[in-house]
Amino acid sequence: MIFGRISHRHDPRNECLSLSGSIVYLSQEAVQILSSKGIETRCLLRHPIDADVTPSIDKDATSPQVAKYLSQLPGVTMVDGDATNPSSCADLVQGCDAILAMHGPVKTKPLQSLLRLLPESDPIHSRSVNYVAVQNLIDAAKSSPSCKRIVRVTGKGEEPTAFFTVLINMFGNMAKAWNYEGEQLLRTCRDVDYTIIRPGVMGRDDVPGGKVLALADNGGDLPVTAVTHEQIAGLCVECLDYPNAARATLTAMNVEDGKGEESYAPLLAKVGSDTREFPASLLEEHKRGARMGSAVLVAFFSVFAAVTTAVGKVVGSFVLGFFSK
Repeated sequence: MIFGRISHRHDPRNECLSLSGSIVYLSQEAVQILSSKGIETRCLLRHPIDADVTPSIDKDATSPQVAKYLSQLPGVTMVDGDATNPSSCADLVQGCDAILAMHGPVKTKPLQSLLRLLPESDPIHSRSVNYVAVQNLIDAAKSSPSCKRIVRVTGKGEEPTAFFTVLINMFGNMAKAWNYEGEQLLRTCRDVDYTIIRPGVMGRDDVPGGKVLALADNGGDLPVTAVTHEQIAGLCVECLDYPNAARATLTAMNVEDGKGEESYAPLLAKVGSDTREFPASLLEEHKRGARMGSAVLVAFFSVFAAVTTAVGKVVGSFVLGFFSK
């Protein structure tokens, strides 16, 4: 997986910002937006750039191809390192005013996650990526004389027993659980401001445009819908221009055309900082939900196996009786 830190500078205000994320789709869009604005960009990579690959950002491009393409954009610099390494984060945020944390876990092995075979200390475990890496970014920002804000992309995760939350936790090394715990690290840090963005489902090609953008501050609930990587990347960059979006949790979904906005500007102008009390931790509730989901899954397959065996015996007896006549 490729992680990125993007450091950008607006010339008129002499401002420098930074971003983190795996360089696929979401952060790929963010790097291109920042570069197009003349913003200096630094990307943290787990693997060096391969000089032999062809640069590309096509949908079927490999991570090395994407990394090479982005490295050739104006103002973009690639840095070897890893988000789960504190020194890498400290090196990356030097001179930056903000961090866009868009990173997420690699694709997991479902059975490995279900059986909890991957240690939580493993660098690719969701705890390492969604929790430890966030703490590393916070520590790096606190140690920096200039970094004052972190924008973190997560997802809805305050309902530990919700169907899709349980599935993601079961088969994704508790990704939802550790995402929320990572959010809480930001909320409890008083030295660095945050904007937490909880987007809808990204990755679909049939997302309609028009006046469809919607935001809910204070971690408000909106029906889950499909959103585009370009929309959310743009939101991550744009929210930094709004001081009122600091220390805010924003849910970003799309609504029926005509009921939303064409840009996030009028929505961001109205949001405010978090005022409600978020649960200090939901880790145990998430784990309990995942255990219940696992128990249901085991029970289902046990019943299925028993029924299949019984049906097999009946069919076998029938066939045997038929041919013995």
